[in-house]
Amino acid sequence: MVESVGRPAESLSGIGLDFVDERVEASATSVLTAVESELRTCVTSADPFVTEAARHLLEAGGKRFRPLLVALGAQFGDPESPLVVPAAVVMELTHLATLYHDDVMDEAAVRRGAPSANSRWTNSVAILVGDYLFARAADLAASLGTEAVRLQARTFARLVHGQIAETIGPRPGDDPVEHYLHVLSEKTGSLIATSARFGGMFGGAAPEHVGALAGYGEVIGIAFQLSDDLLDIASESVQSGKTPGTDLREGVPTLPVLYALASDDSDAASVRLREILSLGPVTDDDLHAEALGLLRESPALKRARETVRSYAEDARERLSPLPDTAPRRALESLCDFIADRTS
Repeated sequence: MVESVGRPAESLSGIGLDFVDERVEASATSVLTAVESELRTCVTSADPFVTEAARHLLEAGGKRFRPLLVALGAQFGDPESPLVVPAAVVMELTHLATLYHDDVMDEAAVRRGAPSANSRWTNSVAILVGDYLFARAADLAASLGTEAVRLQARTFARLVHGQIAETIGPRPGDDPVEHYLHVLSEKTGSLIATSARFGGMFGGAAPEHVGALAGYGEVIGIAFQLSDDLLDIASESVQSGKTPGTDLREGVPTLPVLYALASDDSDAASVRLREILSLGPVTDDDLHAEALGLLRESPALKRARETVRSYAEDARERLSPLPDTAPRRALESLCDFIADRTS
């Protein structure tokens, strides 16, 4: 995937995806290169300040996972269709808009290694720039037809529902793990599902193939986010893009933490881990190091790994209606990568 503006070929393999066929890789690279150019055009405003603020996160880079899935989905039809690039841009603009809003919700100071828009300017500016990017995405979607507008709007509605669910937390009687997985489906899976669907749709793939791609996108999106949760705990490096244990320090209840809190294991390590986690954000350095060590050795982490693997396998099964060609095998390789990256 693309990690920095204008250089897609340098980092397409960074996600762990094996393109299998050089022609598929070249086609995807071509789409992503065009997407970068179109993104810069789309965020340009007559007001220089709006342009600067809207380009802030764009120029900080990013994985471009959603445009990549549009490009790969189009492989099951005509990847050269002139509608594929605009469809990919719609998805990435929508994603970028959510990041501006997320940073306000999370009171984040940094995004992609740079000061977040809300910390550089204000919360109000960040919210308005996010709104501007949503508007630009909707405008471009209109050029793709009524169905594109409908799907983008419904995806946006799911994103908002997911953010609301995350904000209010589980209601009394709700299972915290089921609630968390629902939030990931709405906030992450929905947009990745629509990205894969758009690729198939605007590449002219058969309807049954478009449906399979959407189902794959939803599940692989959840799997990828869950694997990031595990890397934040298990990795000694910065594979996840964050310092290990960041979620723990910030009190973000990711899947391993939720499994640990729900555990009724009576061994001393499990009891001590629940005791620390029940305090909320673990900001004390000594407690943080202790909790991280306990989590890494816990049954909860093992269970979370099994959950990630099950989602990755589910995603692979969603591809079964697709022809057994290089593009399908490329998508399958992502399932393997996700299943293995946290082993």
